[in-house]
Amino acid sequence: MSPKPTMHDPEKSDGPVVPMKPWNNAATAAADTVEGRGPAKGNVGEQNAHRTQRRVRAPSALGRVREAARKDTKRKFTALLHHVTVEGLRTAYLSLSRRAAPGTDGVTWRTYGEGLEARLVDLHARVHRGAYRAKPSRRVYIPKADGRQRPLGIAALEDKIVQRAVVEVLNAIYEVDFLGFSYGFRPGRSQHHALDALATGVLRKKVNWVFEADIRGYFDAISHEWMVKFIEHRIGDKRVVRLIQKWLSAGVLEQGKWSAVEEGTPQGATISPLLANVYLHYVLDLWVEQWRKRYAHGDVVIVRYADDFVLGFQDRSDAVRFRHDLALRLVRFGLELHPEKTRLFRFGKNAMSNQRERGLGKPSTFDFLGFTHICGRSKSGRFVLYRHSSKKRMRAKLHSIRDELRRRMHQSPRQQGEWLGSVVRGCLAYHAVPPNAHAIRAFCSQVVCSWHKALRRRSQHDNTAWVRTRRLAKRWIPPARVTHPWPEKRFDVRTRGRSRVR
Repeated sequence: MSPKPTMHDPEKSDGPVVPMKPWNNAATAAADTVEGRGPAKGNVGEQNAHRTQRRVRAPSALGRVREAARKDTKRKFTALLHHVTVEGLRTAYLSLSRRAAPGTDGVTWRTYGEGLEARLVDLHARVHRGAYRAKPSRRVYIPKADGRQRPLGIAALEDKIVQRAVVEVLNAIYEVDFLGFSYGFRPGRSQHHALDALATGVLRKKVNWVFEADIRGYFDAISHEWMVKFIEHRIGDKRVVRLIQKWLSAGVLEQGKWSAVEEGTPQGATISPLLANVYLHYVLDLWVEQWRKRYAHGDVVIVRYADDFVLGFQDRSDAVRFRHDLALRLVRFGLELHPEKTRLFRFGKNAMSNQRERGLGKPSTFDFLGFTHICGRSKSGRFVLYRHSSKKRMRAKLHSIRDELRRRMHQSPRQQGEWLGSVVRGCLAYHAVPPNAHAIRAFCSQVVCSWHKALRRRSQHDNTAWVRTRRLAKRWIPPARVTHPWPEKRFDVRTRGRSRVR
C-alpha cells in the first residue's frame, strides 16, 4: 500500500531547508552566489527588460515573479496563466526545432507556420478558457549505448508550444528554489558546469569515497500523485496545475493503439525536464541538504545531472549510512536505485596509496556525463584527476560515423567532408577538455581512417592514396586540440570566487 502523500518531509523538522538566494539584478550579468549559478542561457550581459524612455530599468512581469519567489520561499502563486501570452506562444514556436518529427497530429513546424498568428490567437484563447486538450505522445524508440532501447514520447506541435511557454513561466519560480548542485536541464547550466563542479569538489574537498548512483527508469517511474503534490507547494493557480495534469495523463500512441499512462512523464516532451527536476528537488535535493547537515561527520560533495548523481564522502561510515537511508527515501516515492549502476568505492587523493597498501591495485574509475574519471599522479607526485572520454561512447560514435559514411559513399568528397567536419566539431566541442588530448586525437585519427576506407570503396577502381585523404582531412576536419579550460579555473570564473564547493 503506497503511503499517503503529505506536504512535509518525513523527517521531524519544521520543513525543508531551502537556502535563501539573492535575486539576479537585471543591471548586471545574472549570477547567484549560492553554489555558483551562472547567467541565463542566451541572456549573458543583458538586462531583464528594455529600458524605459527615462532610461530607468523596468522589471519584466516574470522578473517580478522571480523576485516574489525569492523573497518568500513558501509563497504559492495563485495567478500565473496570464503570463502565457500570444507573444510568449510565438516565442515558444520560434524556439522549436524546424526539423523535429511530428507528433500524433502529423503537423510539422512549417505547416503550423502557415497562418501562424491566427493559430496562436486561437490556441491562446483555448488555453485561457479551458478548452485546450492535450494530445497523446507518439511513442518511438532510440538505441542506447548498451544496446537497449530508450522510449521517447514525441508530443504534438501545439502541446510543445504551450509546454514551452509554461516552462518559461515556471522557471521564474523554480530557478530560485533549485539548489546549486542540480545542473540538469536548467537555463545557463550545462554538462560541463556539472563536470567542473565535480572535479573541483574532488580536488578541493576531502573526498576519499565516491558513491555513484542512478535511478532505475526514472522518467517512467515518477508518481503523478506525488508530482501534483510537489507542484502545488508553489503553484496555486489551478489552471496551470490542470494543464500539467492534462499532459501527464494524455497517454501514448504506439503502432496506432492508445494506452493510458498512470505514472511517469514521457522523455522528449518539453515539460518533462522541468517536472523531473521538480520531483527530485523535493525527493532528493532538499533531503540530501538536510541529511549532510544532520548526520555527516566529514565532507560531503554532491553533483546531480537529471537522474544521474555522484557524491563524494570523506568518511566511509557516512557513505554507507547515506546509501541505506537513500534507498529507503526513494522507495517512499516509488523510485529505486539501479543495482548495476549504483556502487560505492574508494576514490580521491589518498585512494592510490590506500589501495597499494592493501595490495588491491589501482583505484576504481567511474563514468559521469560521458567521461571516465581516473585517479592519477603528475610527474611531481601531485594528485591529478584524469577525465578521458568514455570508450563506450566513442566506439558508438565511430560506429555511427562509419554507417553514415557507407550511406554517403557516392557523394563527392566535398559533401562528405562538410558533413564529417560538422560531426567532428560537435564531438570536439564536448570532449576537448583537459587532460583529454590523447582521446580526441585518437578519435580524429579513427575518423580519417574510416573516411579513407569509404573513399576507396566508391568503386573497384578507386585507389585513393593516403596523401589525398590526409589533404582532404586537413581541409575539412578540424584539428584535435583542447579548447576547454581547466575545471577549477572555469568554476572559479563562473562563480566569481563566491561559491563554496558542496
